Amino acid sequence: MKFYSKLAAATALVAFCSPAMAADFVVDAAANSSSGGTGLNTGLTYNAGDTLTVSAGLGDLWSAGALPRWSNADGLTGPLFATGTDDSGYAAGTQIGASFGTWSQGSLSAPYGSLVGQLGGIYQLLGTNFSGPAWASGTLELFYWDSNNFDNSGSVLVHIDTGAVPEPASWALMLGGFGMVGGALRSRRRLAVRFG
Repeated sequence: MKFYSKLAAATALVAFCSPAMAADFVVDAAANSSSGGTGLNTGLTYNAGDTLTVSAGLGDLWSAGALPRWSNADGLTGPLFATGTDDSGYAAGTQIGASFGTWSQGSLSAPYGSLVGQLGGIYQLLGTNFSGPAWASGTLELFYWDSNNFDNSGSVLVHIDTGAVPEPASWALMLGGFGMVGGALRSRRRLAVRFG
């Protein structure tokens, strides 16, 4: 029984020192527009270099106004046709999206209608799939990238997985936890040999 208590304690220590988090957010094309709206404050704080993974469904659509201005979080980058069951409400085969070039704001130039994040006052294109290091330190805000928000509609569901890089003290605790697991397994093996 002693072996299992040591193993449980070691596993708990390793799990405690491995920060990971997941959350979903609804980003609104009008309310969270980069021009005329306010960024959606996720409450998730990062240090530059922390791991950040963001995803939005390819079929989850929002609009910058009259046709053809529907897009997913990648933005208005080319022709997009209604499926008949998508968020646009148009009949299958209707062209609902097209390329509208890029919008420049701050230091970022990105496609109109794309999902953009902001950390520490710096914008970064996220689109439907972003995985990489946090580009600055701060609390993550999410935006619909656009020059105005008066005719925007729709929203996309954004999923964020985070896993901060452990600090040196956390590494020490994790290594201690792994050492405890190894020690527990070794003493278990010795007991099996002695009584086997």
